[in-house]
Amino acid sequence: MTLNSTQMIPQLREEFEQLLAFVTGPQARTATMDQMERSLFRRILHLGYQFLRLFIMRRVETETHAPLVRRDKSVLPYHSQKGRDYFSIFGKLKFERAYFYAGGGSGSCPLDEALSLPENCYSDLLMESVELLGVEGAYGKGLQVVARLLGLNLPILALESSVMEHSQNIKAYYHQKAAFPSAEEGSILVAQADGKGVPLVRRELDVKVRRGKGDKKTQKKEAIATAVYTIEPYLRTPLEVLNALFKEDEPPAERPAPHHKQIFASLKGKESAIKRLASWVQRREGAHICQRVALTDGAEPLQKQMLACLPGFPLVLDIIHAVEYLWKAGTAIYGETDSSRTEWVKAQTLRLLSSQTEQVIQLLEDKAASLSPNSQAAKALRGSAHYFRRNLPYMDYAEYLRRGWPIGTGVIEGTCRHLVKDRMELSGMRWTIAGAEALLALRAANENGDWEDFHTLRRTQRHHVLYGAPLKINPLEQAERLETNQF
Repeated sequence: MTLNSTQMIPQLREEFEQLLAFVTGPQARTATMDQMERSLFRRILHLGYQFLRLFIMRRVETETHAPLVRRDKSVLPYHSQKGRDYFSIFGKLKFERAYFYAGGGSGSCPLDEALSLPENCYSDLLMESVELLGVEGAYGKGLQVVARLLGLNLPILALESSVMEHSQNIKAYYHQKAAFPSAEEGSILVAQADGKGVPLVRRELDVKVRRGKGDKKTQKKEAIATAVYTIEPYLRTPLEVLNALFKEDEPPAERPAPHHKQIFASLKGKESAIKRLASWVQRREGAHICQRVALTDGAEPLQKQMLACLPGFPLVLDIIHAVEYLWKAGTAIYGETDSSRTEWVKAQTLRLLSSQTEQVIQLLEDKAASLSPNSQAAKALRGSAHYFRRNLPYMDYAEYLRRGWPIGTGVIEGTCRHLVKDRMELSGMRWTIAGAEALLALRAANENGDWEDFHTLRRTQRHHVLYGAPLKINPLEQAERLETNQF
């Protein structure tokens, strides 16, 4: 026998009383906290399932079967009750709602619009929760957590499809996102970019029958990670930076922290990534911005894109990459174990920080000229000299420090690590380009602290697309958003 809502209510009251008795009754006096917690969780999930059933049942029972007048003034007569599956966080529900159809066109279920149901059977809360697990770890592991915690077995294809679908809204979300209040921003606007490889599945590659010498089994495509933030000036001397680089002084107790850091990563190439970065930078502009700076490593193609897309931003070569070339030169001169190598590198680093790079270049070239031209040491010295000469316009570190600019790409290096590498290079991970692009977009939204706000806008836009009307927010949802600061 099928119950109606009136019959369900007494049963739910009885179940609630039983739950209350379970917590306060004789068995509770000997139960451990763990036993009680586990039992309560399962019982409350079941009760939630029943209450959700009651909610839908009441909505179905109050539907009218009078002819439906649509927004275009066409009229559809009642046709039948049409079934619907809904996979909620409490479990799978089945219900029937009124279906209106006149023949020769599309029908309509008004309750779908009233409930703002998605096109597929999975609830927004369920899929957003599963996606969040997938953003942080392997899809399969996330689904195992859901299965163990909620007793729900979802196919991995459902999660992959959800990630692909929802990621399509990321661009629109950031396009409409309001600027941060100028009172919360620093006076220096900083843009950074770097690349990190993502391992691809074999079908994305031109697979050779037999690999040649130097060919790697796993091939990668470069994801370009970008970051934009503001910061206050941090004045330092070359000697202070030198001591910090070589850990000879305790780091200062306080130094400016980035304000409202926004990060992103994409496999669509350098030009696309830096154009997106430029659009994000433009939205951060304002009267509060007094200085601008862009930082990269020494990758020339990336530098060219930064210069082209951010013409008002002086380009700075990351000091850490510059010092790495000094270590290579120091090894060429002294070898790996000679203690003189460290002192030599420190001396040349101080010259770089003091904007005396041309003297360093001359020293390297003179030393290389004194060695056999084809020796490895000479090649290493010429390589370092060439690197510094090509990047000379971006190495006026004394001036950068005087202005209080950042001279290291620590922000973007960290972004490459935790946004790209930590997720995309988990053990055994291989990606399609489309799959990696979609996941990186959602992962960036989460890292930027925009997860809830993004999905709220996504649901609103979906409702408009599916039903051609703005989504109405009822007082209950409005109160919940105010409590969680989602407005």
